[in-house]
Amino acid sequence: MTTMTEASVREFKMPDVGEGLTEAEILKWYVQPGDTVTDGQVVCEVETAKAAVELPIPYDGVVRALHFPEGTTVDVGMSIIAVDVAGGTGGAPAAEVPAQAVAQAPASPQAEPATTEAPAAAAPATEETKSVGSGRQPVLVGYGVAASSTKRRPRKGPEVTVAQVPDAVRTDLNGHGAPAVKERPLAKPPVRKLAKDLGVDLATVVPSGPDGIITREDVHAAAAPAAPAGTATASVPQVPQPAQPQVTAPVTAASYDTARETRVPVKGVRKATAAAMVGSAFTAPHVTEFVTIDVTRTLKLVEELKQDKDMQGLRVNPLLLIAKALLIAVKRNPEINASWDEAAQEIVVKHYVNLGIAAATPRGLLVPNIKDAHAKTLPQLAESLGELVSTAREGRTSPAAMQGGTVTITNVGVFGVDTGTPILNPGESAILAIGAIKLQPWVHKGKVKPRQVTTLALSFDHRLVDGELGSRVLADVAAILEQPKKLITWG
Repeated sequence: MTTMTEASVREFKMPDVGEGLTEAEILKWYVQPGDTVTDGQVVCEVETAKAAVELPIPYDGVVRALHFPEGTTVDVGMSIIAVDVAGGTGGAPAAEVPAQAVAQAPASPQAEPATTEAPAAAAPATEETKSVGSGRQPVLVGYGVAASSTKRRPRKGPEVTVAQVPDAVRTDLNGHGAPAVKERPLAKPPVRKLAKDLGVDLATVVPSGPDGIITREDVHAAAAPAAPAGTATASVPQVPQPAQPQVTAPVTAASYDTARETRVPVKGVRKATAAAMVGSAFTAPHVTEFVTIDVTRTLKLVEELKQDKDMQGLRVNPLLLIAKALLIAVKRNPEINASWDEAAQEIVVKHYVNLGIAAATPRGLLVPNIKDAHAKTLPQLAESLGELVSTAREGRTSPAAMQGGTVTITNVGVFGVDTGTPILNPGESAILAIGAIKLQPWVHKGKVKPRQVTTLALSFDHRLVDGELGSRVLADVAAILEQPKKLITWG
């Protein structure tokens, strides 16, 4: 019978699954410790700020440990699963998934005995660390593996001891001594927020929680005034506990009537959307123009296209022709398809159009885009739109599908809204909003008749789009939708 060795254990780290992403939440594990995995097998599903993504493992082996439970937000680069690539036929898995987000104490890269600067650890320091010469990088610190109740074969070699820090010393050192740990301190997000609110550097806090995790009490203790010099050693048992009223005020906001209020954590798509909208609204000077038009002829063309054999099986609706109209307007006014490079102080004109379509999904607002939409025929554009919408509704939109957009359409009309003042998607210079199409009285050929009418709104970045350019683009879109034959004459 063979046993798993450190040399055979591979740590799979949270990858950067999208441009600029720094963290992801583990939604679901598809494997458990002891399961056999193969190269390319999906082991978990994570949600980033942009999409839900399935992560495949890049090697064969047996799952040794899952370092985080479902629902935990993990930084990119942190180890999330350990796999024994040698097959690990000898023993039981090293650990099970912790019931709650618990932390694993960091170990010295040289496997030296721990000192009072390191939190007490449940496992030997060499369990997660190898010497530098072996070539294996130490496991990144995170909400790691809980102590296992499974008995393991004792290792040969000198036993590593971990010094315990007395509770009184912890209270004295918190926030008032040398940094407690050399790696990233272990603390849950609410505790990190509390530390930020109180101005406490978590690197100076000695943890008292299980497996070296920093608790709220540790942060409160760190926020209290330091003990007078000269008494930290001799008078530790007599040091009075800091008065709670001094530090409880900043956290009283957590108390609320759950029957009358519901608090939803800001994370994932909502967090990314909020940051993007604030950044856009207060960076790009927005201007919005409106035009109300008669789209009766466009709706007739939609009905005719539905009967066309070349469009059979494709999604044909007013959005398709509006998208085509915007693409033609961009072709006639290419300066609208640009972005502002603040660092280089340049206007970047794009010679391609990645057409974004704002989509309301159960996960929040997503803006996937159709790559090189300007080069697609009408049937190809219809096919791409259909795929984009169905993928977004099913929650399968990839991060790549939401990167590189150049201009966007948002259809608020599906909610019965006449129009709006849309905020630009970051990095773009224009966004077109479509209002609800309604039967209204309209002067047509000198007579008042019931016609299908809608209102378009175009928001643009006034740093690089002047009023004339924005007006021409909006007027061109309106002209095409009023007279669809311009799809041919202008296209």
